[in-house]
Amino acid sequence: MIEIKELQLKEDIIGAFPIMNELRSHLDVQSYMELVQEAMEKDMYHMVALYENGEIVAVIGYKPMITLYYGRFIWVCDLVTKEDKRSKGFGEELLSFVENWAKDNKYQAIALSSGLQRTEAHRFYEEKMAYDKVSYVFKKLL
Repeated sequence: MIEIKELQLKEDIIGAFPIMNELRSHLDVQSYMELVQEAMEKDMYHMVALYENGEIVAVIGYKPMITLYYGRFIWVCDLVTKEDKRSKGFGEELLSFVENWAKDNKYQAIALSSGLQRTEAHRFYEEKMAYDKVSYVFKKLL
C-alpha cells in the first residue's frame, strides 16, 4: 500500500532522515533537524514522504518562491528514493504530487538543480518527467 504524507511532526521528520541522508550525506541528525525546522519556519519548506507498507521509501522537500526570472514557482530542494527502492516510480509519484500542489496553489513552474554527476537523475527529469535543462547553477562557499 502506497501513502503520501506531508511531514510536520518532529518524529516523522527524524524518521525520514535515513533516506534523506542518502542524498545529503554531509548532514548528521542534529544539523538535519535544525535546517529542516528553520527552513519550515522561515522559508515555507515542505517535506513530503512516500510510504510503502508503512515504511518511508522516498522523500521530497520543496518550497514556494517568487523571482523575476521564474515568477511564482516551486523550488524542489531535495528528492531521494531509498537506494534499494529506486526505479519503482516513487520519485515520479512525489514529483507529480508537488506538481499538483503547485497547480492547486497557482504556481507557474517548478525548478530544481541536480549535481553534474547525477546522470541517471538527469535522464529521469528530462525523459520521464519532461523537465527542460535551462541553466547551470553556480556556488561559492563563503
